[in-house]
Amino acid sequence: MAAARPRGPIVNLPQASLPSQTVLTGRTVDLETLGLKHAKDLFNLVGATDAMKTSFWDYMPDGPYTELEAFEKKITAALASSMFFFAIIDKRSSMPTFGKPIGYLTLMRITPEHFTVEVGHVMFSSALQRTTGATEAIYLLARHAFEDLKFRRFEWKCDSLNAPSRKAASRLGFTFEGIFRQHMVIKGRSRDTAWFAMLRDEWDGFLKNAMEQWLDKGNFHEDGTQKKNLQDLKAECSHK
Repeated sequence: MAAARPRGPIVNLPQASLPSQTVLTGRTVDLETLGLKHAKDLFNLVGATDAMKTSFWDYMPDGPYTELEAFEKKITAALASSMFFFAIIDKRSSMPTFGKPIGYLTLMRITPEHFTVEVGHVMFSSALQRTTGATEAIYLLARHAFEDLKFRRFEWKCDSLNAPSRKAASRLGFTFEGIFRQHMVIKGRSRDTAWFAMLRDEWDGFLKNAMEQWLDKGNFHEDGTQKKNLQDLKAECSHK
């Protein structure tokens, strides 16, 4: 009788769910369902009205957008797609963007039967880049994916040449899994894709705790600088 061949463990988990309209509430930002009401404020921040804003779109599959009308059509198309877009709303009362959208991101490649979902189409304006809110937006989405929707794998993919995106993924706790060579053609250019992922076991085990400690108001000095960085907190929490 032939020996049994190795197979993966049986998966017995609550069914994963599709996202629906909801507000994910944070300390410095909220995530809410993207809509046309956000278009004008977003366009003012990311519309390709100068060279710096044009560069926001270098690694995006769409854009750049030079006219508000075209950007509104992009949002309308996004709302009709299989992806679920969230606007990132600024909650910093000291900022001129308070109460307004300062970026967006999406849950995409949503596959409940395999418990996998991807964060993508990440557009952080200059008002959001390198702020606490940028980290909090990903934290809120990861928490929603793992705890509310019951996925077990949260993916991050980017152009392999997009060094800031790859650095951000690693900092946030996504594990690099490799390069898909000549994976796509984007805007007429060949793209190798870097794959990263975060697992629910990692989230429950240490990542959630580390991110919450980093995001806590007590982790920041009065001038807004951090007391402990996220890399150190991840290391501390993973060894508890």
